[in-house]
Amino acid sequence: MFVHARLALLVLLLLNTLQAKFLFNDHIISPKAAEQIEKMGSELEQKSKVYAYVVATNQQLKRGVNVYDFVKRYQSSMSKPYVAIVFAPNSKRLHLISSDKELKSKLNEGTILDFAIKVIAGIDKNSLQSKYDLGVVQAYSELCDEVAKSKNIVLQSTIKSGGRWVLYIVNTLIIIGSLIVIWVYFIAPIFRKRGKR
Repeated sequence: MFVHARLALLVLLLLNTLQAKFLFNDHIISPKAAEQIEKMGSELEQKSKVYAYVVATNQQLKRGVNVYDFVKRYQSSMSKPYVAIVFAPNSKRLHLISSDKELKSKLNEGTILDFAIKVIAGIDKNSLQSKYDLGVVQAYSELCDEVAKSKNIVLQSTIKSGGRWVLYIVNTLIIIGSLIVIWVYFIAPIFRKRGKR
């Protein structure tokens, strides 16, 4: 019994000393999502020699604060060339930055960040934690896939088209919802008025 307790304590201490390599996290992203990020980031690094990071912070980033200046506090732990998603939900800010302008020019920033925005801003019954995890992991997966594409390599650990289907479904639901609202509030009343005449 004593040996098992000591072994469990040793494992717990070891796990607490391990730090994520590709995720700088203020307890925003869950360990399960962090594991997926680490897996994708490791494969991207091995195959492309590009480092992809997520900086998830609880800090308030005031208006006018340059995201590159904010990320400088992490740069001693970041290798170049890198790309990074900066997620600051308390400031409602989401950015894509890179240490290499040429690399960033090959990435579709809007598409990458849309994966996070659509999920996090979506109105559904999922918890905020689930939305943060799903949105950031999908955006990170798309980021890794785009970097890999720019280097003519294929990754096995990313979400691939699964994330695109989620985004497609969310976009479709938004369009259908908008059309229903337009019909109910604008077009249907016109037909009712004409019918009364």
